[in-house]
Amino acid sequence: MTIPLPERRTREFHDVDADIFEREIRPAGRPTIMRGVVDHWPAVKAGKAGGRALADYLAPFTGPQPAPVLSTPYDQAGLFFYDETLTGTNFETLPMPLTTLFQRLLDLEGTERPPSMAAQSLAESAAAPGFSAANPPPVPVHAAVARLWIGNAAVVQTHHDMNDNVACAVAGRRRFTFFPPSQTANLYLGPFERTLAGPLTSMVRLDAPDHERFPNFHQAWAEAETADLEPGDALYIPYMWWHHVQSFDSFAMLVNYWWNTAPAQLRPMEALIHAMLGVRDLPPEQREAWRSMFDAFVFDAGKTPGAHLAPTARGMQGQLSQARADHLKAALAANMTRRI
Repeated sequence: MTIPLPERRTREFHDVDADIFEREIRPAGRPTIMRGVVDHWPAVKAGKAGGRALADYLAPFTGPQPAPVLSTPYDQAGLFFYDETLTGTNFETLPMPLTTLFQRLLDLEGTERPPSMAAQSLAESAAAPGFSAANPPPVPVHAAVARLWIGNAAVVQTHHDMNDNVACAVAGRRRFTFFPPSQTANLYLGPFERTLAGPLTSMVRLDAPDHERFPNFHQAWAEAETADLEPGDALYIPYMWWHHVQSFDSFAMLVNYWWNTAPAQLRPMEALIHAMLGVRDLPPEQREAWRSMFDAFVFDAGKTPGAHLAPTARGMQGQLSQARADHLKAALAANMTRRI
């Protein structure tokens, strides 16, 4: 699969430490490459020695338990995606121990028309306990769990995560193509009810965008940027930034960390779905009136919520405690089930 390069390149930092990450990288809110920040990892050193060396290094961390491995035929160009009906996928899931996956990847090296295979987002605690002790996070990740991504040349379609993310390249080259959250409407998202792996996914193929079907995608492409990662590099991906990922080599591995410091009672996706149910299909003039309400009570970041009221009278207009949030959710649930 050949994907064009956007004009923008993701910014790079060298010699990153915890202070630089917290003071300069995270606050900027943009994707950032951190060159060489995990070069010292034993796993990276093994990966640079080749697939066999990495497989031998990882094997003692793994057990006999099967992991879900995605597999799609060569004629799918490595892309894990929907089938033509959008009711299924173009890949199958094959449970196998990780050591079996390692051997499959090694056996496929140099073969013609290999399938694309990928074990995705495997929690270290279940898949490779002790990996993080030997290969610790390079920057503060707020107690996030290490997750392993292992496979060969493949493509993960454009999606976003409702977390901050640090992704570390252990073996193989990867290319990330980013779109800012402001381009959501121009990425033409797939079904909410059936996603590929949880997050919403763009329907636009970057290698062959259908501009008749997706006429505003060119606006998203004008805002795109790309980052090429080599083994030993890491990448900071801010909350909700859309990213498309392509791996190029026959034995590739990435480790990532997701975290979200927002209070647990805040559930924006549920709020979005609720608004789709209650607001989106109103008559246009009513919908515009509610746009003003949302602006005033949700999106006005320039003032303290409910500041015009006495603290004891702010109620839901003020900062929500966990107890207040639980009360509101119970009231909403009761209201949603009441027949009108």
